Amino acid sequence: MIVALAGGVGGAKLAAGLAAALPPEKLLIAVNAGDDFEHLGLTICPDLDTVTYTLAGLANRTQGWGIEGETWNFMAMLRDLGGEDWFNLGDRDMALHVLRTQLLKTETLSAVTARFTKRLGIRHRIVPVSDDPVRSIVETDEGELAFQDYFVRRRCEPRFLSIRYDGADAATPSGALAEALSNPALEAIIICPSNPILSIGPILAIPGIRRALDARRVPVVAVSPFIGGKAVKGPAAKIMNERGFEATPSAVIDHYAGLLDGLVIDHADAALPCAGAAILAHDTLMREAADRERLARITLDFARALGAR
Repeated sequence: MIVALAGGVGGAKLAAGLAAALPPEKLLIAVNAGDDFEHLGLTICPDLDTVTYTLAGLANRTQGWGIEGETWNFMAMLRDLGGEDWFNLGDRDMALHVLRTQLLKTETLSAVTARFTKRLGIRHRIVPVSDDPVRSIVETDEGELAFQDYFVRRRCEPRFLSIRYDGADAATPSGALAEALSNPALEAIIICPSNPILSIGPILAIPGIRRALDARRVPVVAVSPFIGGKAVKGPAAKIMNERGFEATPSAVIDHYAGLLDGLVIDHADAALPCAGAAILAHDTLMREAADRERLARITLDFARALGAR
């Protein structure tokens, strides 16, 4: 049994690789909910949807998010009517948001997600890390911004100062995640190459999850989201730099504050000094589906080797 913590495009790619390497009953993918927000009266769950679309083989191959071959008639009409058009919602994507919002009146986010993944032919379990609302708020040099205002509307342009995760203190792990973390068959916990602050931070801020990880009896292994001092995708390197840290494997280990037993890094960073966790250097860039599965298998073997010590 493997638990993967994921968010964003990088997290979705490794999650897809893990799904290719493991049978459905051996993997639980728990996805960040700190990006979730209400928009146009709809509940939008960007990370959950990116992971779902990726495992369903629907994700836009160029962007990594959204749906391949999407159309934008809804957005065009919304723009013509003077509506808020800063957050793109494709026509097919809209169906998911509308139905999710309707179903959430009587069902949990976990239950709704299970409905969607089954309908999309996904056999592996994808769950939100919590059914309780957690919302990331970014403190910038221009004041506080809700996460999507910072990330999408402002394109991460304001200087990042700090972040808080509203609701995290009161949130509890989703039932499936709590069960998996206490499962005697659990072999390892994999932290995908997601943004450590924006995507993994909200997960670790939920006390029940952090306590379970601190009390773990299995290895926790992360895959670095950085290659050669840069983020593969997204603003992770910019944010680390604005907080006074370099985008290095050492900074990843320090950020996770004693949580990691192992870290998979790219060959480009193999010569950098690094302490605090076992290190495995490999090619971590996931260009194609074969790269995702290869990296997943390498990470799994590394975690199992650490667990056998």
